[in-house]
Amino acid sequence: MSAELLNGTRLAKQIRSRIRRKLKKLTFTPGLAVVQVGDDPASTLYIKHKQRDCEKVHFHSEVHRLSADVSQSTLIQRIETLNARSDIHGMLVQMPLPETIDKETVIDSINPAKDADGLNPVNLGNLLINREGVTPCTPTGIIRLIELTGEAVEGKHAVCVGRSPLVGKPVGLMLLNRNATVTYCHSRTPDLAAQTRKADLLIVAIGRPEFITADMVKPGAIVVDVGINHREGRAVGDVKFEEVKEVAGFMTPVPGGVGPMTRAMLLENTLKLACS
Repeated sequence: MSAELLNGTRLAKQIRSRIRRKLKKLTFTPGLAVVQVGDDPASTLYIKHKQRDCEKVHFHSEVHRLSADVSQSTLIQRIETLNARSDIHGMLVQMPLPETIDKETVIDSINPAKDADGLNPVNLGNLLINREGVTPCTPTGIIRLIELTGEAVEGKHAVCVGRSPLVGKPVGLMLLNRNATVTYCHSRTPDLAAQTRKADLLIVAIGRPEFITADMVKPGAIVVDVGINHREGRAVGDVKFEEVKEVAGFMTPVPGGVGPMTRAMLLENTLKLACS
């Protein structure tokens, strides 16, 4: 029996509908600003999706485009200007940044009260001590997709394949905060398959196309595929979908799983910041 698919596109649509209803009770319009450095095509496309999402929920949105050779000090000055604006409630700096710019310094410069991505050290620190406020978008979207299954997280064994500060580490912390037992796996983990086969919840975010195969998955597991890779003209995840769907109990598709939820959580974070 094939896995039940966790439809992120449909859930994101429901979340946008809830945001529009909440917006009717406000006397102001939430504002989201995105700062882009350079003209990376993938980043430009992703920003267009974010702008369309803002239009769907009637948020004000701005894109601040800076040249690829902009200095770090000029970029931070732009962020500080947005920090000071009362009509901008949330902001993010689109990654990747040029090698000449220190990503951590840039993220540190974002006011935690306007950190729509939830990646400022203050917001990540609150996550560490189980005082969740604004949380990173992709991990939050993953939690919502897991909740969609109706399965309790408490007591489950969660395995996170990947330990990035963007996805792997924070989603593991969020699962730990919900009383799961969490194992982190990465490129130095010996016998990865032995770990993944123990997972009731398997979160895969490593950027390696179709790396996780059916023999690496516990029957009936909830499998969340965060990867988005391009192979032979089509998008594939980090999980070998056609194989694993015959083993897993629930599974996210690629595309249409985690991606739409990441953008929906960005809108939800912006609303939360606007109302705080």
